[in-house]
Amino acid sequence: MFARLNLCSHLPSRFRQVSVSPVSIRTFSQAKLSHPRSHGKSFAHRSDLKQAKRIVVKLGSAVVTRGDECGLALGRLASIVEQVAMLQNQGREMMIVTSGAVAFGKQRLRHEILLSQSVRQALHSGQNQLKEMSIPVLEARACAAAGQSGLMALYEAMFTQYSICTAQILVTNLDFHDEQKRRNLNSTLLELLRMNIVPIINTNDAVVPPPVPSSDMQGVISIKDNDSLAARLAVEMKVDLLIALSDVQGLYDSPPGTDDAKLIDIFYPGDQQSITYGNKSRVGIGGMEAKVKAALWALQGGSSVVIANGTDPKVTGHVITDIVEGKKVGTFFSEVKPAGPTVEQQTDMARHAGRTLASLLPEQRGEIICALADLLTEKKDEILSANKRDMEIATASGRFSQALIDRLSLSTAKLNSLAIGLRQLAASSRDSVGRVLRRTRIANNLELEQITVPIGVLLVIFESRPDCLPQVSALAIASGNALLLKGGKEASNTNRILHQLTQEALSIHGVTDAVQLVSTREEVEDLCRLDKIIDLIIPRGSSQLVRDIQRAAKGIPVLGHSEGVCHVYVDSEASIDKAVDIVRDSKCDYPAACNAMETLLIHRDLLRTPMFDQIIDMLRTEHVKIHAGPRFASYLTFSPSEVKSLRTEYGELECCIEVVDSMEEAVDHIHKYGSSHTDVIVTDNEETAAQFLQQVDSACVFWNSSSRFADGYRFGLGAEVGISTSRIHARGPVGLEGLLTTKWVLRGEGHTAADFSENGSMKYLHENIPVPQGSFS
Repeated sequence: MFARLNLCSHLPSRFRQVSVSPVSIRTFSQAKLSHPRSHGKSFAHRSDLKQAKRIVVKLGSAVVTRGDECGLALGRLASIVEQVAMLQNQGREMMIVTSGAVAFGKQRLRHEILLSQSVRQALHSGQNQLKEMSIPVLEARACAAAGQSGLMALYEAMFTQYSICTAQILVTNLDFHDEQKRRNLNSTLLELLRMNIVPIINTNDAVVPPPVPSSDMQGVISIKDNDSLAARLAVEMKVDLLIALSDVQGLYDSPPGTDDAKLIDIFYPGDQQSITYGNKSRVGIGGMEAKVKAALWALQGGSSVVIANGTDPKVTGHVITDIVEGKKVGTFFSEVKPAGPTVEQQTDMARHAGRTLASLLPEQRGEIICALADLLTEKKDEILSANKRDMEIATASGRFSQALIDRLSLSTAKLNSLAIGLRQLAASSRDSVGRVLRRTRIANNLELEQITVPIGVLLVIFESRPDCLPQVSALAIASGNALLLKGGKEASNTNRILHQLTQEALSIHGVTDAVQLVSTREEVEDLCRLDKIIDLIIPRGSSQLVRDIQRAAKGIPVLGHSEGVCHVYVDSEASIDKAVDIVRDSKCDYPAACNAMETLLIHRDLLRTPMFDQIIDMLRTEHVKIHAGPRFASYLTFSPSEVKSLRTEYGELECCIEVVDSMEEAVDHIHKYGSSHTDVIVTDNEETAAQFLQQVDSACVFWNSSSRFADGYRFGLGAEVGISTSRIHARGPVGLEGLLTTKWVLRGEGHTAADFSENGSMKYLHENIPVPQGSFS
């Protein structure tokens, strides 16, 4: 059989072209293909599309043809073939419904006509000077007849590169009306799929009659174009997924390009009345209305449908595979409408309420935060009960590390600490939105102010850490920002009640919707693509989560740090008591925190001294597993396990110990292996400490104090959204100030730029006006 398939890929296309007739030729076993998924209902969610086994990819005319409509877009087509081949080689059953025969034939016939005219002119004139030649209007059926073989040969050559065999099938509407022909078509397709062959299906445009308007009968869609053909084929073949590629991103609520046109992420039956359709594409005989009609018909028949852009060079190379992976691409048609709003609707609600929130008086925003603080203590039993359920589920699953479970845990002490921090934040929130930073007199009666304003819509994505929710919510409230929260499933019960309490506090001043908890099945990567509606992403979680978000974010700034590789350097002039206490607290107080010590740097002169022995004894008493750095290991006869990487963030009772010759070498080590988070020097030499504080380029640099002080609450910020190692906008623990941006406000009395020209009547003053502390615009 494998030899037969290899031979098949090299056969001329005419031997593999299939037309539907009453006689079905079966060259292999008569057994029917057993489909792995029981058909009848489409997938309810995008994430389920990963399970799709049998897939139809419909290529619209605009996708297959060039911009001049004469010839094929070869690069684009090659990219699509590569993706289909990849999915086929994964064990899926792929079929293609393609346009392009007319365009390919038009190119071929134009060439033949030009060649023929030039030859005739040369024969009649006897000269090489040729007159300008005109090309007659080419009839579409003739173009299709001339282009079918070339189109199929092209597909065959492209798929051969991936050792995949193809077969062509031409159909017309009449083939679906004849019961015998329908059975033959179904049987032929099943046989091809069983043999791991990709069927290439097209309407036989050389003989097909013009489409008849409103010709659908008894709920059965008629074949007017390749959209309806793909839908009919999807239902007939019990296809799991139909991907319809066009020249637009998907389905919009109004014609693309018009003001306020919004791409619809998920479309449900019954939503047709909310759509205003535009004109059809530059080529083809369908249009978006025809695509939607065909998609809904296929959906009703049990096939999932996605309409997406197959012409955008930014996504063409992975659009099909992205759809199958469940990513948010194009418009997904679903029969299951979620109970709550979509994430886009939540964002709109949050932005609208956020503007009202920003317009409140600082005292009113402070009242909301104080109310939330009160609720955290009043409702602590309900919160801890929900948290206990999450802890039990996480522990029983066995999928989470101890560090992650530690972050998930809440306690009465933690809630009380949260409440204290929120009240502290409420007191400082009066100095946030609308504060004047700078005032300049440009000219007489023309004054400029720079004032603080909210950033807009924040998206905070966090793993475990349910205490993050009230912290971040309070900061968003204080700064007048709208907020979207996406928490991990492991903390769903705790997050739900904390969000309910947050909205209860917001309701005091009628801004309940300003903070939204995303509870739909949104993938983090999809949220990171919402650059039109989200202004800043703040990840809170593992270094892997932060790196994934930084990589996935498209056009949205990401504030945060990917790792917390924090160092404590014990200098040769350090105090024993200070060194032992600081190292203990930095590593053992909360090992899962991002500000916990991960690498202990020891000055070489301290080796084999009482101070060194006390530090090692303390770490062993605290059950800290020690990994030896390369230099430290060289000093030992029997050393602990040598460290695999000096850039490791353990997040548990583990740390690396390494030896350095000087403070300067410690600084070099930190710059080479650190993450610019928090680094500490322990020394009684003030000059050495001053050099360390000045030279280390990290967000937080401490002298004789634990790395655990790198925290918004401990800094007096009240709360923090995270610790940023970025060098732009905000750095270190990011509190209220880090969630504000600025705008310029100019007040004049009819001033124009022309007034200040060379011949104008006015002169610039540019005088700085003192701004009293606490001034508001």
